[in-house]
Amino acid sequence: MDRLPALAEELKVKKPAVIVAAVGAVFAAAKAAPDIPVVQAQGGSPVVAGLAASLARPGGMVTGVTNPVSEVSEKYLELLLAAAPKLQRVGFLVDLTSRSYDASMKNARRAIEHYRVEARFAEAAKPEDLDPALSRLVKEGVQGLVLMPSAGLFNAERRRIVKFALEQRWPVVAGPRVFVEEGALLTYGADAQANFRRAAYYVDRILKGAKPGDLPIEQPTKFELVLNMKTAKALGITFPKEVLVLTTRVIE
Repeated sequence: MDRLPALAEELKVKKPAVIVAAVGAVFAAAKAAPDIPVVQAQGGSPVVAGLAASLARPGGMVTGVTNPVSEVSEKYLELLLAAAPKLQRVGFLVDLTSRSYDASMKNARRAIEHYRVEARFAEAAKPEDLDPALSRLVKEGVQGLVLMPSAGLFNAERRRIVKFALEQRWPVVAGPRVFVEEGALLTYGADAQANFRRAAYYVDRILKGAKPGDLPIEQPTKFELVLNMKTAKALGITFPKEVLVLTTRVIE
């Protein structure tokens, strides 16, 4: 993550016709090369990040696909409790650098109040914050872990985070599918491959002369719920039917 500004500057020198970026790289690219169109393939709202005036009429140099990460943060707790209903105290690992921080926290707190569980929050802004944050959650006796939307920190450190959680026998819920591939119990979020395919449409339009500010930013229509059966078995968890019927993919 720390290298993104420098990498964006290197890319700017090459003078590309359009830049395709995801998550934190979108902001870095837009800042380094304000005159080059940027197509977002994955990430939070460019409007919230101050990179677009609105979804319908971005008005600037950034367009593409946005993930409603702050909205689905409520779904994380719902799915975790559906899979492990006996959990009473849940830990939330929060990325302070996420541009959807405020909206995500608001939605998470609403879910916490609705499901009446105890919640403990631990925050991180850089890799060296993770061990103290996770250790704090251990001391506070959490029984499961929700990974809140991240600007890229959690994704970069996913193996370390999931490994730590499994050592504590915590079921982990996150957004990006790569987490369930590392051993998280389940992930729920927009289909990343579908988003990148859609980003190609924007690139094509821009290369044919369209202005990025005139191309509406789209929200994904396809979401995926991925379960890790190996992790579930190791933790003694049996997924209920209401979770299984929503599942789009299973990792054995």
